[in-house]
Amino acid sequence: MTDTVQAQPQRRGRKRRGLDTPASRRKADYRQLRNPFPVMSVFSDDEAAGMHETALRMLEELGMKVLLPEARRLYAAAGARVEGEMVFIGREIVEAALATAPRSILCRAGDPSRNLTLELGALAFQPGAGAPHATDLKRGRRPASARDFTEFTRLSHHFDVLQMMSPSVEPQDVPTNLRHYFTMLCQMENTDKFPFIFARGTPQTHDTFEMLRIARGLSEAEFAAGVHAYTIINTNSPRCLDIPMAQGLIDFARGGQMSIVTPFTLMGAMAPITVAGAITLSHAECLAAITLTQIAKPGAPVCYGTFTSNVDMKSGAPAFGTSSHFQASLAAGQMARMLGLPWRSAAGSASNINDVQAANENQLGLWGCLLAGATVIIHSAGWLEGGLSVSYEKLVTDVEVLNMVAELCAGAKAGPDQIGFADALSQVAPTGHFFAAPHTMERYTTEFYQPMVHDYANFGTWTERGALDASCRATAVWEAILSADPQPFTPPDRLETLRAFIDKRSAQGGAPPES
Repeated sequence: MTDTVQAQPQRRGRKRRGLDTPASRRKADYRQLRNPFPVMSVFSDDEAAGMHETALRMLEELGMKVLLPEARRLYAAAGARVEGEMVFIGREIVEAALATAPRSILCRAGDPSRNLTLELGALAFQPGAGAPHATDLKRGRRPASARDFTEFTRLSHHFDVLQMMSPSVEPQDVPTNLRHYFTMLCQMENTDKFPFIFARGTPQTHDTFEMLRIARGLSEAEFAAGVHAYTIINTNSPRCLDIPMAQGLIDFARGGQMSIVTPFTLMGAMAPITVAGAITLSHAECLAAITLTQIAKPGAPVCYGTFTSNVDMKSGAPAFGTSSHFQASLAAGQMARMLGLPWRSAAGSASNINDVQAANENQLGLWGCLLAGATVIIHSAGWLEGGLSVSYEKLVTDVEVLNMVAELCAGAKAGPDQIGFADALSQVAPTGHFFAAPHTMERYTTEFYQPMVHDYANFGTWTERGALDASCRATAVWEAILSADPQPFTPPDRLETLRAFIDKRSAQGGAPPES
């Protein structure tokens, strides 16, 4: 169900009878979305095939630098040529891996009604992720804390249009050897959506797998038989797979959990300056990482991914929501469709505050993902400064747009009931109006999406209300959500067992991240 928080005061001034009275909530399912938009391509089929062929050639002739010895041994056992830290992967190895990678992945949430099936044509949104800072209009920009992580978890849970949890911000006041305990416990306490786990070394991964198994009440066999969590794997472009990322691919594959492979390639910096060159590099790195998952465990759940945009050539700073970012998403979609795998793309903004630039960049990036046919869109709400901060207000204003996209996913019907000849068209004389028509009165509380932060009042009414802009109105929305009492999402006995596990492992020193 949609869940909008109306933080605006009651309308004043003229109003139509009945149209401003409390109305039944509009009901729509935002949990299981299908992308309704026809996909676009930026390159011809022949050009895309040439990029794929070049990526295979890169892996064969130029190779990938792989820092994890275990990963190099796995590649070698599959037939790859290994010279020191360089791994040269033949196309037959890649093709065998692609043959076993699943085309459809059932992701199991705490609440079965929130389960997701990731495949081409499906659509899921994630909020902004991985930022070292949080910001809002009340408390300003600050190093992210445990409180911020908890609040973002609660906000992300509140909005049904965000179907997957993300690692919103780094809680920097929690030690790194204990941070994975906090982030997993926070998710288990505050949401029943599909959770995220960082891949920061085998000990942390095994800890969080065990915590999730306890919270969900699963046996080891039941946990291994389903996909209950995911991680994001970033290659180190150009052509390097580091120790924690390679280990994460192996650990998640063997544990039956999902990796989303996402090279972060910025055109003109760690990738060629052209869209074609950057996506070819990203594609090669994806193929190498996907191949490792299938060598580790054939059939392991894995998503193709990309996050490719350009840099500002004046400053070297990352830029997002640009025309090149849009084109790169379209190109990545072509490559993913060629493979047939579910895939992840990203929106986002380089703006420093939640302003017009931030809205423009996020929307253009979002539409690039939508028209590219992305299965998962991360950084779709809240992301600022090219990932250095997540904004409470921007989370709300971006979700407003995502809600409207979700409404479009439902489509529109044009049967006799919708056309309304009997109770609308025939009821109104020339120059009349349809406000009081039976067709209107039956539907006026449910036909249109009701915004939670956008204000459609005229200038006079808006001024009487305090002349608040969208960011200020968004503050009231997130404050209202967080003022409500948190819901319990894990049974008390499981939480008690979970906390006992955390206490035991913490007393043993926890698990520092590995690199």
